[in-house]
Amino acid sequence: MPLHQQTVQSRGIYHGLPVYDASVKGLTAIITGANGISGYYMLRALAQDPERWSKIYCLSRRPPAIPDGLPSNAEHISLDFLKDKEEIAKVLKEKGVTADYVFFYSYVQVKPKEGGGLWSDAEEMCRVNLALLENFLSALPLANITPKRIMLQTGAKNYGVHLGPSATPQEEHHPRVTLEPNFYYPQEDFLWEYCRIHGVEWNVVMPSYIVGAVPDAAMNLVYPLGIYASVTAHLDDTLEFPSDLKAWEATHVGSSSMLNAYLEEWAVLTPQAKNEKLNAADSSPFAWGTFWEKMAGWYGVPCGRPSMEPKDYTAITTPHDPPPRGFGPPATHHVRFTLTSWARQPHVQKAWAEIIEQHGLKNAQKLEDMDVDRIFAFADGSLLGGSLDLSMNKSRKMGWHGFVDTSESIKEVLGEFVELGMLPPIPK
Repeated sequence: MPLHQQTVQSRGIYHGLPVYDASVKGLTAIITGANGISGYYMLRALAQDPERWSKIYCLSRRPPAIPDGLPSNAEHISLDFLKDKEEIAKVLKEKGVTADYVFFYSYVQVKPKEGGGLWSDAEEMCRVNLALLENFLSALPLANITPKRIMLQTGAKNYGVHLGPSATPQEEHHPRVTLEPNFYYPQEDFLWEYCRIHGVEWNVVMPSYIVGAVPDAAMNLVYPLGIYASVTAHLDDTLEFPSDLKAWEATHVGSSSMLNAYLEEWAVLTPQAKNEKLNAADSSPFAWGTFWEKMAGWYGVPCGRPSMEPKDYTAITTPHDPPPRGFGPPATHHVRFTLTSWARQPHVQKAWAEIIEQHGLKNAQKLEDMDVDRIFAFADGSLLGGSLDLSMNKSRKMGWHGFVDTSESIKEVLGEFVELGMLPPIPK
């Protein structure tokens, strides 16, 4: 049996990262949604190696919020992918855009139905987000752009985890969950047909709860936690846990934006990963209970633990019977409170306003001015404690070894929110 050797490296808290041959250089890339929680970190990852990535085109309506400006090898082009393909192609041609690789992150979170959850208007989510991909990809041939490979990032909703218990661990070969419309599926179908017609390779990458810091705090796990811990410290209170012991002990996987970016770069540059769907997770054991104690320590407050009194909880049952796993009952979660309801309390709003004033947080909004449902609901969903264990076996067998301690990543991202002027300093 032949011996295969690989060289890996560490960059800060990220370990086991690939080392590429020096002959891989002079590449061009398009990053769409470059100002979002994933596209922004993809830009940061590629910009670390300007010899390998000689030109990076950042396509989004607004430029990425990089404090010191764009890297020298990057250019922002303002584009709205809800415009028609001819209009998009005209701008791409005028700007002389070329691309060996495309990283697609563009996403629109549509307004939920009245009284519904974050993704309740599933049909409109499908219509809008499929249009983003269709319009952009259809513009590429008109602009004479033929990439070698296109990477589409979707996520764990591929497995129906937002609809109830799914088969665990979640593996890439699992069938689609069709209990409700899911825009990931028509996006995949369009991508695969496009690549078949145009002779282009593809990847679909699916992260879990994404850990990253950008000014738009919606669909962000960390920012609500940072506000909650900061206000708790300001009030000299206890960092209470919103859910029950089951949620406290349940194991999860996080997906740090920077590690996702490193994996997605590796995926498009790895021949054996072509035309494959891949999970993206930190490969780090994580449970809310052990993390909660760490976060309480960072902010210098007592750590609350789950109540043992059933009367303290409200039961929430997932909507489908049978659930996404295809058999068995729906899940029932138990919560004492949600961060969404917590953020609406007058004394909490007053405390956060005092923190903004005290620390001069120029990019932080008062809670009463925020879209609280949009910003806090994502964290509330994770804190319920459903099982999420994205298998990384497939990528590991292909040679991916990257990992990060998710708790360390969350602390680093809290620090990045401090740098963005959205959170006060972490006390410890």
